[in-house]
Amino acid sequence: MSGNTVRLQAIRDVEAYVPPAAVFIDTEAPGEVFGENVFNQVVMQKRLPKSVYKSVMSTIEHGATLDPLVADAVASAMKDWALEKGATHYAHVFYPLTGFTAEKHDSFFEPVGDGTALAEFAGKTLTQGEPDASSFPNGGLRNTFEARGYTGWDVTSPAYVLENPNGNTLCIPTVFVSMTGEALDHKTPLLRSQQAMGEHAERILRLFGHTDTKKVVSFCGPEQEYFLVDRHFFLARPDLVNSGRTLFGSKPPKGQEFDDHYFGAIPERVLGFMMDTERELFKLGIPAKTRHNEVAPGQFEIAPMFERGNIAADHQQLLMTTFKTIAKKHGMECLFHEKPFQGVNGSGKHVNFSLGNSELGSLLVPGDNPHDNAQFLVFCAAVIRAVHKYAGLLRASVASATNDHRLGANEAPPAIISIFLGDQLADIFEQIAKGPATSSKGKGSMTIGVDTLPVLPTDPGDRNRTSPFAFTGNRFEFRAPGSMQTVSGPMVTINTIMADSLDYIATKLEADVAAGTDFDEAVQTLLTEIITEHGAVVFNGDGYADAWPIEAEKRGLANLKTTLDALPELITPAALELFEKYKVFNHREMHSRYEIGLEQYTLTIAVEAKLTLEIGATVVLPAAVRHQTEVATNIAALKAAGVEVDLAPLEEVSTPIAALRSALAGLRTALAADVGHEALAEAEHARSALLPAMAEVRAAADALEEIVSDDLWPLPTYQEMLFVL
Repeated sequence: MSGNTVRLQAIRDVEAYVPPAAVFIDTEAPGEVFGENVFNQVVMQKRLPKSVYKSVMSTIEHGATLDPLVADAVASAMKDWALEKGATHYAHVFYPLTGFTAEKHDSFFEPVGDGTALAEFAGKTLTQGEPDASSFPNGGLRNTFEARGYTGWDVTSPAYVLENPNGNTLCIPTVFVSMTGEALDHKTPLLRSQQAMGEHAERILRLFGHTDTKKVVSFCGPEQEYFLVDRHFFLARPDLVNSGRTLFGSKPPKGQEFDDHYFGAIPERVLGFMMDTERELFKLGIPAKTRHNEVAPGQFEIAPMFERGNIAADHQQLLMTTFKTIAKKHGMECLFHEKPFQGVNGSGKHVNFSLGNSELGSLLVPGDNPHDNAQFLVFCAAVIRAVHKYAGLLRASVASATNDHRLGANEAPPAIISIFLGDQLADIFEQIAKGPATSSKGKGSMTIGVDTLPVLPTDPGDRNRTSPFAFTGNRFEFRAPGSMQTVSGPMVTINTIMADSLDYIATKLEADVAAGTDFDEAVQTLLTEIITEHGAVVFNGDGYADAWPIEAEKRGLANLKTTLDALPELITPAALELFEKYKVFNHREMHSRYEIGLEQYTLTIAVEAKLTLEIGATVVLPAAVRHQTEVATNIAALKAAGVEVDLAPLEEVSTPIAALRSALAGLRTALAADVGHEALAEAEHARSALLPAMAEVRAAADALEEIVSDDLWPLPTYQEMLFVL
């Protein structure tokens, strides 16, 4: 098939799409499947001896050390439950520094001497595994010829059975570490950081009279944006298949200008996919709550309910895997890339952060009169101090070659990290800066002018979608994370910088109280100090405005525009000291994250550059030359017939073809350049040479797309991919 034939056939195949059978059966009540494939608290209470159950729950709720003696009892019960669910294998699931999920499957069944097999699953098998660690990114933590790595059962994240048409698997969330105990994954530092943050939060709670409370943990509610594209179009785009984004594509006549897709009626095919995914997520105990159309055509969003940060991170990885699988079932491809289509809205993964426990709830709930809620103000002040002091680390936590396409544009928060508090809290902290806060702006009401509608209550302040770190009523929303990344990275950073702020606050208040200072007076003094010293990070204005970068610079706020600007923040003396102090990362682990960040940046851009060269030279250029040949042939025929001919159509295509040839030669030279093997030099070459060379190739190719005959153009267009679904 020629390229244009493939494209036209893809369109015909899309038109012939037949949806799969409905996923919900008539006898199934809505919601009854929730958690049915999870070895959760209810299942454990039924299946475990009382003493074992209490021991496990003590570890989960109070952070007690797991008693090794209970492992055999848990393993036996977990095995029996999984076998009843049709599982034949078990897998320690871990989260290496690729950003993806990894797993190794082992059978429950082992042969015995009489020629039969017996299902076995011992406690030591549950608690520890040994996958090969040689080929995962490690940033220098280990030699590639040394293969040993260990997985360890994370009892705080429930095991689950993952269904497959060919057999089910018991999946056990685990950490992944080297022989030296250094973290090779995302879960280990997340657990460490949550432990550090909780310890110092509990010190503050004791000062407020909460002497016997459950362990404080961080909570996370990640919002996931994504695109759906018909797989016939997807498979006809080598750039989407290999890099997750389109490296070519002219802007369609209609994009998102009318805002007609945003919160519009969900297309029937997409709604079928959503219902199918939600049923699978429910079975896995993932509390999917909200679904809707996003801004760009073909873009959608799902938002789960809040969960413990560790479980939310595990569920987020599982959600992405589920979406990819179910999308194929419905003849579509789910794209998580931050910017799969140039010129339309990109995708993020907003991380909604709070901290608290099941007894006290969220510690970031202001109440009806926040100016009188000293406990809330202290925890809110801790966030302000943390974000201001460690803004560079927050920016580094979301740094990637893919997210660079999105951050700083008028669709995502700017790279300048600031906090939005809203009118009510901003007013309270302004009062605190001058003395005690004496009032809070209250909620208002809205009369719409329609007799049949009630008077609607309004919040004390509006939301600010341009803010990277915004208070939204009972939590802070970190809007900078990219749609493709794990939420563990941002959560590790937030937990750790919060541990530092909470430690600072607890130490100061403890010392003041010990010295005889009245507690309320000590709190007032502390709040005044924090907002005076760190209030520069509070910005309630338009983060997209041209004046904001200038104002931010005056305030001393960094503008780390690209990944290579942000990554060095990981290895500053202050960062190394911070993560070492709270036992989240040692210096080697921090340097490894820096090295991996550089490597991933370089590899991502190098793959895209090679794809750009290949597609430009073997797909776009031949199509353009065919069009040029047809135009030249027609002109020659007209001239031979004595007809006066306008040569403009030939010049119109010849000029961008020449530009494309030149740009391809430039990209080929940039790819062949020898910059050595030092990670930073390679990354800087990718940014300074490969990206501009790719942009030149794309500019010429996109110009040709607007000229070349439609029946000759080989690649599915933006108009087709975004609107034909």
